[in-house]
Amino acid sequence: MKIVISDQAQKWFKEEFGLKQGDKMKFYVQLYGSSPIQKGYSLGFSKDEPINTYIGTENDGILFFVEESDLWFFDGHDLLVNYDEKKDELVYQYVKSE
Repeated sequence: MKIVISDQAQKWFKEEFGLKQGDKMKFYVQLYGSSPIQKGYSLGFSKDEPINTYIGTENDGILFFVEESDLWFFDGHDLLVNYDEKKDELVYQYVKSE
């Protein structure tokens, strides 16, 4: 599994959360909502420190990561995070890992 953050999403995170080098952003499973890979669950995010990181990617000195306990959610998919300017929201794509 890998995490890919687009330049537009990176900019959004910096502006909305005031992220700077050394900060960390966690993606985690929420018990409500829906996603194309898990019914009844969705993906959330928060500025947080890693405890037991499974996978992470660093962009411009900022670590975006997923804890090992949330790995089941991705079911063998990579996470691509983009930003939709018209809706002013993040867009998640789940692509089967190769």
